[in-house]
Amino acid sequence: MAERRRPLVVIPARFSASASALRYRAEVAAAKLVQAVYDAGAEPLVIHPEVPAGLTGDGLDAVVRERIWLADGVLLPGGGDLAAGWAGQRPHAAQYDVDETQDAFDLALARVALRDAIPLLAICRGTQVVNVARGGDLVQDLTETLGADHRHLVHEIEIAADSPLRAVVPGDRMTVSCYHHQGLGRLGESLRASAHAADGTVEAVALDDHAGWCLGVQWHPEDTAATDPRQARVFQAFVAAALQRTPDRHQDEE
Repeated sequence: MAERRRPLVVIPARFSASASALRYRAEVAAAKLVQAVYDAGAEPLVIHPEVPAGLTGDGLDAVVRERIWLADGVLLPGGGDLAAGWAGQRPHAAQYDVDETQDAFDLALARVALRDAIPLLAICRGTQVVNVARGGDLVQDLTETLGADHRHLVHEIEIAADSPLRAVVPGDRMTVSCYHHQGLGRLGESLRASAHAADGTVEAVALDDHAGWCLGVQWHPEDTAATDPRQARVFQAFVAAALQRTPDRHQDEE
């Protein structure tokens, strides 16, 4: 009997100062995010962000590529702010939870996933990572720049007519749950805006001329994926793409 295994989705852990039942600094993943990936049919695999001393650029990418050899998909999750220097910008007073080891690892993971055409879903900070990895930059604080606070915000976005989101979530509008004070500034190479908030903030991006599946969203679809079928479809489309990379596993019948 032939059985197709669950595709493996690699998720970089986030550093945390503490966690329930753990006595020391922790590495964590959001429970709702992991559950949404599992409910969509994949096996979430949280990995340790590590940057060997002195490694940057292609050298770091090679190490990351070797570590995720088993990945059928990569999910870059939300988290703290990306250090401004990665995009050649000046630090902002509103930045929080900046960790350059986490940044360097995430940026390398984004580059490897894109170069190797591994299905990639980027969420909130993850989308900002992809933009910077492609040479773009960030709005360091939306509240200061637009007078708009996208933290603890549930709002409606408009989906562009040519957005790949239309194939995932039919229609030109959807309600999303946001928590971000940074935003996308100048878009990186081959990235294009695929959805906007009413205040003009870019809420989703697609990547042109790319052999693999790639979607970046600034909201958190995992917040309501368990109860909102439209948000769940974001994960289902991602896992369906990852499944295309998954070999069949054969089990002998006894």
